[in-house]
Amino acid sequence: MQNTITTMSSFLRFHDLTKSYYEGDVRRVVLQNAHAEFQPGEITAILGKSGSGKSTLLNLISGIDVPDSGQIWVDGQDLTALSERDLTLFRRTRIGFIFQFFNLIPTLTVGENVLLPLELNRVPRSKARRKAQDLLKTVGLLDRWETFPEKLSGGEQQRVALARALVHDPLLILADEPTGNLDEENGAQVISLLARLTREQGRTLLLVTHSRETASYADRVLRLSHGQLVPER
Repeated sequence: MQNTITTMSSFLRFHDLTKSYYEGDVRRVVLQNAHAEFQPGEITAILGKSGSGKSTLLNLISGIDVPDSGQIWVDGQDLTALSERDLTLFRRTRIGFIFQFFNLIPTLTVGENVLLPLELNRVPRSKARRKAQDLLKTVGLLDRWETFPEKLSGGEQQRVALARALVHDPLLILADEPTGNLDEENGAQVISLLARLTREQGRTLLLVTHSRETASYADRVLRLSHGQLVPER
């Protein structure tokens, strides 16, 4: 049965979240009874050293991974109560992903990559094409509609990935080191564009990064340390 929380003002929250992995016979805890709340339209950056569990946290929030214990609510929906099929549908319609290594499909053109989320959600072709073209124009790459990803620079690929993440109007955007594979100039352009579009569209953005400069675009900065999320000083 699906649980809906109607009294909470937070858009995203999790409670008593615990996740561990076994490395051989050794249990490694990456999250230990973690708690956090995120407000609608808020941009939050999460800092932490490599291996601290930042990417694992995003995987849990998106339902790609399952916690050992605890609950996660997104827009009033308890994700831990959903079936695998319902989780897939939830991700497809409500969440946008941006990755460090772009994750564009190499056999699809720029236009086809951006159209893909809309096609999966069965948006009519003419409407989908208009939305994809509008967003590619916004990120400055409409003229590369027929181009394959391998012909683009890293910065261009990440702008296409950004368009793909936003095209289906997700309520929550999860960005995992979105500037980690870019030089300083391209990284600044991408994070500035992401923050602007997120704010313009009133989306909630959770941004995992190791870069304090990237984190400076956020409304709030948290650090993941010893399995807990704590305010960054």
